[in-house]
Amino acid sequence: MSRHVAIVTDSTAYLPPQAMERHSITAVPLTVVIGDQAFEEGTEISARSLAQALQKRRPVTTSRPSPEVFAETYRAAAEAGARGVVSLHLSAEFSGTYDAAVLAAKNAPVPVRVVDTRMVGMALGFCALAAAEVVDAGGSLDEAVAAAEKRAAGTSAFFYVDTLDYLRRGGRIGAAQALLGSALAVKPLLQLDGGRIELREKVRTASKAIARLEEIAVERAGSGAVDIAVHHLSAPERAAVLADRLRERVEGIEELQVSEVGAVIGAHTGPGLLAVVVSPR
Repeated sequence: MSRHVAIVTDSTAYLPPQAMERHSITAVPLTVVIGDQAFEEGTEISARSLAQALQKRRPVTTSRPSPEVFAETYRAAAEAGARGVVSLHLSAEFSGTYDAAVLAAKNAPVPVRVVDTRMVGMALGFCALAAAEVVDAGGSLDEAVAAAEKRAAGTSAFFYVDTLDYLRRGGRIGAAQALLGSALAVKPLLQLDGGRIELREKVRTASKAIARLEEIAVERAGSGAVDIAVHHLSAPERAAVLADRLRERVEGIEELQVSEVGAVIGAHTGPGLLAVVVSPR
Protein backbone atom coordinates (compact mmCIF):
# COMPACT_ATOMS: atom_id res chain seq x y z
CA MET A 1 0.00 0.00 0.00
CA SER A 2 1.44 3.37 -1.02
CA ARG A 3 1.59 6.07 1.68
CA HIS A 4 1.94 9.81 1.20
CA VAL A 5 4.72 9.81 3.82
CA ALA A 6 7.11 6.86 3.95
CA ILE A 7 8.56 5.68 7.26
CA VAL A 8 12.16 4.46 7.16
CA THR A 9 14.17 3.18 10.11
CA ASP A 10 17.11 0.81 10.50
CA SER A 11 17.54 -2.80 11.52
CA THR A 12 18.35 -1.96 15.15
CA ALA A 13 14.70 -1.04 15.77
CA TYR A 14 13.91 -4.77 15.96
CA LEU A 15 10.31 -4.20 14.97
CA PRO A 16 8.08 -7.25 14.62
CA PRO A 17 7.70 -8.16 10.92
CA GLN A 18 3.90 -7.95 11.20
CA ALA A 19 4.09 -4.36 12.45
CA MET A 20 6.47 -3.38 9.67
CA GLU A 21 4.19 -4.87 7.06
CA ARG A 22 1.04 -3.36 8.56
CA HIS A 23 2.53 0.14 8.55
CA SER A 24 4.74 -0.23 5.46
CA ILE A 25 7.88 0.58 7.47
CA THR A 26 11.23 -0.01 5.75
CA ALA A 27 14.26 -0.99 7.85
CA VAL A 28 17.69 -0.39 6.31
CA PRO A 29 20.11 -3.07 7.54
CA LEU A 30 23.35 -2.39 9.37
CA THR A 31 26.25 -4.77 8.79
CA VAL A 32 27.92 -7.22 11.16
CA VAL A 33 31.44 -8.39 10.38
CA ILE A 34 32.60 -11.67 11.92
CA GLY A 35 36.23 -12.34 11.12
CA ASP A 36 36.46 -11.41 7.46
CA GLN A 37 32.81 -12.10 6.59
CA ALA A 38 30.19 -9.36 6.39
CA PHE A 39 26.50 -10.03 7.01
CA GLU A 40 23.41 -7.82 6.78
CA GLU A 41 21.56 -7.72 10.08
CA GLY A 42 18.15 -9.29 10.01
CA THR A 43 18.68 -11.13 6.72
CA GLU A 44 21.99 -12.96 6.74
CA ILE A 45 22.92 -13.68 10.36
CA SER A 46 20.92 -14.94 13.32
CA ALA A 47 21.28 -13.90 16.93
CA ARG A 48 22.28 -17.47 17.75
CA SER A 49 25.12 -17.42 15.23
CA LEU A 50 26.29 -14.10 16.63
CA ALA A 51 26.20 -15.40 20.22
CA GLN A 52 28.22 -18.46 19.23
CA ALA A 53 30.84 -16.27 17.54
CA LEU A 54 31.10 -14.07 20.63
CA GLN A 55 31.41 -17.05 22.95
CA LYS A 56 34.26 -18.35 20.78
CA ARG A 57 35.84 -14.88 21.03
CA ARG A 58 35.89 -14.40 17.29
CA PRO A 59 36.43 -10.77 16.26
CA VAL A 60 33.06 -9.07 15.71
CA THR A 61 32.53 -5.51 14.48
CA THR A 62 29.60 -3.56 13.07
CA SER A 63 29.25 -0.90 10.39
CA ARG A 64 26.64 1.58 9.20
CA PRO A 65 24.69 1.36 5.94
CA SER A 66 26.23 3.39 3.13
CA PRO A 67 24.66 6.68 2.02
CA GLU A 68 23.99 4.96 -1.32
CA VAL A 69 21.76 2.39 0.37
CA PHE A 70 19.73 5.16 1.98
CA ALA A 71 19.59 7.07 -1.31
CA GLU A 72 18.12 4.03 -3.05
CA THR A 73 15.61 3.55 -0.23
CA TYR A 74 14.44 7.16 -0.53
CA ARG A 75 14.20 6.87 -4.33
CA ALA A 76 12.11 3.72 -4.00
CA ALA A 77 9.75 5.47 -1.58
CA ALA A 78 9.28 8.35 -4.00
CA GLU A 79 8.67 5.99 -6.90
CA ALA A 80 6.01 4.23 -4.80
CA GLY A 81 4.15 7.53 -4.43
CA ALA A 82 5.52 9.01 -1.20
CA ARG A 83 5.71 12.80 -1.17
CA GLY A 84 8.01 12.82 1.85
CA VAL A 85 10.04 10.49 4.07
CA VAL A 86 10.58 10.31 7.81
CA SER A 87 13.88 8.52 8.46
CA LEU A 88 14.31 7.50 12.12
CA HIS A 89 17.54 6.02 13.41
CA LEU A 90 19.53 4.74 16.36
CA SER A 91 21.55 7.15 18.43
CA ALA A 92 24.32 8.91 16.52
CA GLU A 93 26.46 8.25 19.61
CA PHE A 94 26.48 4.55 18.67
CA SER A 95 26.73 4.58 14.89
CA GLY A 96 27.29 6.66 11.77
CA THR A 97 23.90 5.52 10.46
CA TYR A 98 22.29 8.89 11.12
CA ASP A 99 25.11 10.70 9.29
CA ALA A 100 24.78 8.39 6.29
CA ALA A 101 21.04 9.05 6.14
CA VAL A 102 21.61 12.82 6.32
CA LEU A 103 24.05 12.67 3.41
CA ALA A 104 21.57 10.70 1.29
CA ALA A 105 18.67 12.99 2.19
CA LYS A 106 20.40 16.01 0.62
CA ASN A 107 19.83 14.71 -2.91
CA ALA A 108 16.61 12.75 -2.40
CA PRO A 109 13.80 13.34 -4.91
CA VAL A 110 11.34 14.18 -2.11
CA PRO A 111 11.76 15.93 1.28
CA VAL A 112 13.40 13.64 3.84
CA ARG A 113 13.41 14.43 7.56
CA VAL A 114 16.19 12.47 9.28
CA VAL A 115 15.81 12.09 13.05
CA ASP A 116 18.42 10.98 15.56
CA THR A 117 16.06 9.40 18.08
CA ARG A 118 18.95 8.86 20.54
CA MET A 119 17.39 5.45 21.08
CA VAL A 120 17.97 1.86 19.98
CA GLY A 121 16.01 -1.41 19.97
CA MET A 122 12.27 -1.07 20.48
CA ALA A 123 12.93 2.33 22.03
CA LEU A 124 13.59 3.26 18.40
CA GLY A 125 10.87 0.93 17.16
CA PHE A 126 8.15 2.62 19.22
CA CYS A 127 9.20 5.96 17.69
CA ALA A 128 8.77 4.52 14.20
CA LEU A 129 5.36 3.13 15.12
CA ALA A 130 4.26 6.49 16.54
CA ALA A 131 5.20 8.21 13.27
CA ALA A 132 3.50 5.50 11.23
CA GLU A 133 0.25 5.78 13.18
CA VAL A 134 0.13 9.52 12.44
CA VAL A 135 0.71 8.87 8.73
CA ASP A 136 -1.93 6.15 8.68
CA ALA A 137 -4.40 8.69 10.08
CA GLY A 138 -3.58 11.13 7.26
CA GLY A 139 -1.05 13.24 9.16
CA SER A 140 1.64 15.32 7.51
CA LEU A 141 5.41 14.86 7.36
CA ASP A 142 5.91 17.41 10.13
CA GLU A 143 3.24 15.80 12.30
CA ALA A 144 4.85 12.37 11.91
CA VAL A 145 8.25 13.76 12.90
CA ALA A 146 6.73 15.51 15.91
CA ALA A 147 5.04 12.28 17.03
CA ALA A 148 8.31 10.35 16.78
CA GLU A 149 10.26 13.00 18.67
CA LYS A 150 7.61 13.18 21.40
CA ARG A 151 7.67 9.41 21.78
CA ALA A 152 11.46 9.39 21.96
CA ALA A 153 11.46 12.09 24.65
CA GLY A 154 9.17 10.00 26.87
CA THR A 155 10.75 6.59 26.29
CA SER A 156 13.26 4.95 28.65
CA ALA A 157 15.49 1.92 28.20
CA PHE A 158 17.20 0.02 31.00
CA PHE A 159 19.36 -3.06 30.71
CA TYR A 160 21.44 -5.65 32.44
CA VAL A 161 24.53 -7.31 30.98
CA ASP A 162 26.46 -10.26 32.35
CA THR A 163 29.75 -8.51 31.62
CA LEU A 164 30.92 -5.07 30.50
CA ASP A 165 33.63 -6.63 28.37
CA TYR A 166 31.72 -6.41 25.08
CA LEU A 167 30.71 -2.79 25.67
CA ARG A 168 34.29 -1.95 26.59
CA ARG A 169 35.65 -3.56 23.43
CA GLY A 170 33.25 -1.61 21.24
CA GLY A 171 33.83 1.70 23.02
CA ARG A 172 30.11 2.00 23.82
CA ILE A 173 30.29 2.88 27.52
CA GLY A 174 30.47 6.43 28.85
CA ALA A 175 30.23 6.98 32.61
CA ALA A 176 30.01 3.20 32.98
CA GLN A 177 33.76 3.09 32.39
CA ALA A 178 34.06 3.75 36.10
CA LEU A 179 32.99 0.15 36.58
CA LEU A 180 35.83 -1.40 34.64
CA GLY A 181 38.13 -1.76 37.58
CA SER A 182 35.52 -3.69 39.54
CA ALA A 183 33.50 -5.27 36.74
CA LEU A 184 33.96 -8.76 38.16
CA ALA A 185 32.63 -7.73 41.56
CA VAL A 186 29.35 -6.16 40.46
CA LYS A 187 26.50 -6.61 38.03
CA PRO A 188 25.80 -3.28 36.36
CA LEU A 189 22.39 -1.90 35.52
CA LEU A 190 22.69 0.54 32.64
CA GLN A 191 20.36 2.99 30.92
CA LEU A 192 20.12 5.09 27.80
CA ASP A 193 20.65 8.71 28.73
CA GLY A 194 21.04 11.43 26.11
CA GLY A 195 21.74 8.82 23.46
CA ARG A 196 24.59 7.28 25.45
CA ILE A 197 24.92 4.21 27.67
CA GLU A 198 25.35 5.28 31.27
CA LEU A 199 25.62 3.49 34.58
CA ARG A 200 22.43 3.57 36.66
CA GLU A 201 23.25 1.27 39.56
CA LYS A 202 25.70 -1.36 40.76
CA VAL A 203 24.13 -4.57 42.06
CA ARG A 204 25.95 -7.49 43.66
CA THR A 205 24.35 -10.49 41.94
CA ALA A 206 22.61 -11.28 38.67
CA SER A 207 19.37 -12.25 40.41
CA LYS A 208 19.29 -9.00 42.38
CA ALA A 209 20.10 -7.02 39.25
CA ILE A 210 17.21 -8.57 37.32
CA ALA A 211 14.84 -8.01 40.24
CA ARG A 212 15.94 -4.38 40.35
CA LEU A 213 15.46 -4.09 36.57
CA GLU A 214 11.85 -5.16 37.12
CA GLU A 215 11.34 -2.58 39.87
CA ILE A 216 12.78 0.23 37.74
CA ALA A 217 10.50 -0.70 34.83
CA VAL A 218 7.40 -0.79 37.05
CA GLU A 219 8.28 2.58 38.57
CA ARG A 220 8.86 4.14 35.17
CA ALA A 221 5.66 2.69 33.66
CA GLY A 222 3.44 4.30 36.28
CA SER A 223 -0.31 3.88 35.93
CA GLY A 224 -1.01 5.35 32.48
CA ALA A 225 -1.13 3.73 29.07
CA VAL A 226 2.27 2.36 28.16
CA ASP A 227 4.03 0.07 25.69
CA ILE A 228 6.78 -2.21 26.96
CA ALA A 229 9.39 -4.32 25.21
CA VAL A 230 11.65 -6.91 26.79
CA HIS A 231 14.80 -7.69 24.82
CA HIS A 232 17.37 -10.40 25.41
CA LEU A 233 20.30 -12.20 23.81
CA SER A 234 20.51 -15.93 24.47
CA ALA A 235 18.38 -15.52 27.61
CA PRO A 236 14.82 -16.45 26.56
CA GLU A 237 13.84 -17.88 29.93
CA ARG A 238 14.93 -14.76 31.80
CA ALA A 239 13.05 -12.59 29.31
CA ALA A 240 9.86 -14.63 29.55
CA VAL A 241 9.85 -14.53 33.35
CA LEU A 242 10.46 -10.78 33.39
CA ALA A 243 7.71 -10.17 30.83
CA ASP A 244 5.23 -12.23 32.88
CA ARG A 245 6.10 -10.26 36.00
CA LEU A 246 5.58 -6.95 34.20
CA ARG A 247 2.21 -8.11 32.84
CA GLU A 248 1.13 -8.83 36.40
CA ARG A 249 2.39 -5.57 37.89
CA VAL A 250 1.82 -2.86 35.25
CA GLU A 251 -1.86 -2.03 34.82
CA GLY A 252 -1.71 0.25 31.78
CA ILE A 253 0.11 -2.00 29.30
CA GLU A 254 -1.21 -1.51 25.79
CA GLU A 255 1.39 -3.70 24.12
CA LEU A 256 4.14 -5.92 25.53
CA GLN A 257 6.68 -7.45 23.17
CA VAL A 258 9.41 -9.97 23.92
CA SER A 259 12.18 -10.38 21.37
CA GLU A 260 15.80 -11.31 20.95
CA VAL A 261 18.01 -8.46 19.84
CA GLY A 262 19.77 -8.69 16.51
CA ALA A 263 23.44 -9.08 15.80
CA VAL A 264 24.40 -5.39 15.86
CA ILE A 265 23.29 -4.73 19.43
CA GLY A 266 24.24 -8.23 20.50
CA ALA A 267 27.79 -7.68 19.30
CA HIS A 268 28.18 -4.86 21.82
CA THR A 269 26.33 -6.37 24.79
CA GLY A 270 27.13 -10.07 24.60
CA PRO A 271 25.01 -13.09 25.54
CA GLY A 272 22.93 -12.70 28.69
CA LEU A 273 21.61 -9.25 27.86
CA LEU A 274 18.23 -8.43 29.40
CA ALA A 275 16.65 -5.07 28.59
CA VAL A 276 13.35 -3.31 29.21
CA VAL A 277 11.99 -0.46 27.11
CA VAL A 278 9.20 1.59 28.69
CA SER A 279 7.35 3.89 26.30
CA PRO A 280 4.32 5.81 27.60
CA ARG A 281 1.60 6.50 25.04
